[in-house]
Order: sequence, then C-alpha cells, then structure tokens
Amino acid sequence: MKNYFFSIILLVILAGFSATAQTRIVQGQVITLDNLPVANFEVHARKSGAAISTDSLGRFSIVTKEKDVLLFKGKVFRNERVRINEKVKDSLFVHVNFILTPENKKRAVGYGYVDESELINSISHMGPDNEDFCNYSDIFELIRGRLPGVEVHGSGQNAEVIIRGISSLNLSSCALYVVDGVVVSSIAHISPCHVASIDVIKDAGSSIYGSRGANGVVMIETKKGGE
Repeated sequence: MKNYFFSIILLVILAGFSATAQTRIVQGQVITLDNLPVANFEVHARKSGAAISTDSLGRFSIVTKEKDVLLFKGKVFRNERVRINEKVKDSLFVHVNFILTPENKKRAVGYGYVDESELINSISHMGPDNEDFCNYSDIFELIRGRLPGVEVHGSGQNAEVIIRGISSLNLSSCALYVVDGVVVSSIAHISPCHVASIDVIKDAGSSIYGSRGANGVVMIETKKGGE
C-alpha cells in the first residue's frame, strides 16, 4: 500500500515537472524601418494567454507554452506571427512592416511607437510644405540634392535614383519606383508640377517590397484632379 501511495505522489510530482518544462519564457525586440525599436507594441501568446507591450527600446519578455504562437499587433503596422518551437531561440528579433502613408506617420508618433526624429531619418519626405515643385525642370532635378542620402545618376530618360550607392558592377543599383501605389519602371514622364509628395524609404523599411526593394524605394504621390 505504501508503495502505491508513493507511486501516486511520484506521478504527481513528475506531472508538475512536465507541465513546467512545457512553459518557456521568450525575450526579444520589435524593430521596424531602419532598425528603429518599436515601443508600446502588443505581443500576445496564443496558447499561454499572456499579453504584454514592448518597452521604450522595443523589448519584451513573455511566457509561452509548447508550440505556442506569438502575435505582434500595431495600428499602423502589418501584423506578424512567430511560431515557437525547438528551432526558435529564447531571444529573437521581430521586424514589423510599417504601412507607409502620411497619416500613419503621424499615428506612429502619436501612439508612441517611434520617435519623430528617428522616423524622419528613416523616411525622407518632401510634401506640399516644401518650396514649389514647379521650379524644377524635371522629376530628377526635384529629387537631386533635396533628399539626404539620395543621388541621381545620368540624365534625361535614362537617369536613375540611387539611394544606397553602387552595390554591384553588374546588377542595377536603381531604386524601386512606386507611383500612386503602383510599381513602375520609370518616373521620367512625371512632371514636378504634378507631384504632391515624395517619400524615400531605405534599409529595412524597403523590405515590404521584398527583393524588388533591395535598393530602396521612391514613393511618389501625384496630385489628383484640380489639386
């Protein structure tokens, strides 16, 4: 009988150890754009039910269970998820993609996700508050010298916008062009007078366009109708 009770107690203890072994603390950091830390970002563990927000440096520490899924949610970012398994380390970096619009840039600062000065350094912007775009002869003259870290190589229809310098002698270093949300092969036809704003995204922020954005992205919004 004593052996029976001893066996029961042993099984309860082992069960407790087993349950504990399935619990795991995962630490990490949430970043966006040019490796900017994202503060106040929601992190949820689906199985353990734990939820936390990142600190001012984008760091978090959360309790997970075996085969848990971490959900990363922000109001101006695309949601991300990370499945926790034996291949995932206890410390990880999560890059979240910022949905770039003028309104979202204001919200990102307003929600306390990023600092305004750091956001400006990662996304160069020219908008209607700048001097009259019509003073420039073409779109490349408008871009040339006006945006930090941006160069224009060549002239006329063959000019290219270079954001990261020459990366290869054989491959193109030209930035990806996105006009009114559509990827285009050239911006030479765009009149400066028709430009409402120009944003230049560099480094990690351009990853939202995959390999096409490896050389950075030039986003142009044109004026609509009678604007």
